[in-house]
Amino acid sequence: MTQALIGGNYADSRTLTSFQATIQTTMSEYQYYEFLAIDRPLSQAQMAELRARSTRATITPTSFVNEYHWGDLKGDPTDWMRRYFDAFVYVANWGSCRFALRVPRSVFTESELAGFETEASLKIDRSSDHWIIEWALNEGDDYDRFACESGSGWMGRLAPLRDELLRGDHRALYLGWLAGVTSGEVDEASLEPAPPPGLSRLTGAQQSLVEFLEIGPDLLTAAASADSEVSAAAVDFDREMDAWLAGLSAEEARSILKQLLQGKSQRAERQLKARFYAWQRERAPCAATSGKRRAVAELQELANGAEAERLKREEEELARLKAEQRPRREAYLATLAADFDRCWQGIDEKAERGVASSYEEATRALVDLAEAYVLHANRGEFDARLNGFMARHGKRTALVRRLKQAGLWR
Repeated sequence: MTQALIGGNYADSRTLTSFQATIQTTMSEYQYYEFLAIDRPLSQAQMAELRARSTRATITPTSFVNEYHWGDLKGDPTDWMRRYFDAFVYVANWGSCRFALRVPRSVFTESELAGFETEASLKIDRSSDHWIIEWALNEGDDYDRFACESGSGWMGRLAPLRDELLRGDHRALYLGWLAGVTSGEVDEASLEPAPPPGLSRLTGAQQSLVEFLEIGPDLLTAAASADSEVSAAAVDFDREMDAWLAGLSAEEARSILKQLLQGKSQRAERQLKARFYAWQRERAPCAATSGKRRAVAELQELANGAEAERLKREEEELARLKAEQRPRREAYLATLAADFDRCWQGIDEKAERGVASSYEEATRALVDLAEAYVLHANRGEFDARLNGFMARHGKRTALVRRLKQAGLWR
């Protein structure tokens, strides 16, 4: 159905933008690998097997962590997920990251997973006992993020998704499919998988997955609009739950309670949800309990509308903040106008230091001073003084560049 989870070597499958390629020529390569064992700790023999693959890694009964600056992992992450671990995080400084979870085969059917899978953003591998689900971002646009972060914080933020999947929450799967829409893997005519309820109320781990995969806020808003139909039917949903629970036999209720006492709450919750939703479909076969399925083109159109609304709100909020700050701003500009000569002297001193931080300070001070002249004198006087300032400092190219960017000098 799909290729292996990660493949043997990430370096062989790297795709770099020209910008990222330039970065790699000036800085060292960096890769971060972290594996986590959740259901069963590693045995001493397994830890010895892993130690034979890496002398520098931090290995405990529940984890394997290592960083690489020039080399790579001496092993296949797919094989390690099959044999040892339940969760995996990978981050590389050229803009690539992966997150994978191993869950029992009993959690999902083949048909449940098939609708979410994409070419690269959400891939599904299978062993005899487990599903291995991988979320991936191959070419991240946030270069600062990948240049600065080590990758060490992601496991703690994303690992709770496994518990959510075990409880029957499909939102993480849908987000993986949505990442495929973002990256252009999904055709515009394709229908989305059935949108799970709660897309407008993501958990902390799901919000972290959105950040990890760089899913745009407007596309997420478009996808979450499916929740409106579910919310409108919330009262009826509660009544239907009461009706279904009332129909459970004593034996069925006893079986559920027994699973809870045995510590199998995830299995009990998952089975209850599956049976309840099946009962709903039987009662109203024409109604989709989680909303209608939309084409990718429709989602993109909704995202465009969400973007326009978001930009409008941001513009209104910026105008409101400016209005609130204006009295304080005008009071500050009045203090500058009280002694223009002193202001120019201070700016001269900043420029003469000849360092970038001082040039930044001088530029900000000149922007404020120009506004003070407009309010309390006139712009012509400012321009005349600026010409004199540039006669003294016009050979400072870094300063001139900043003044041009600020619109103060041509």
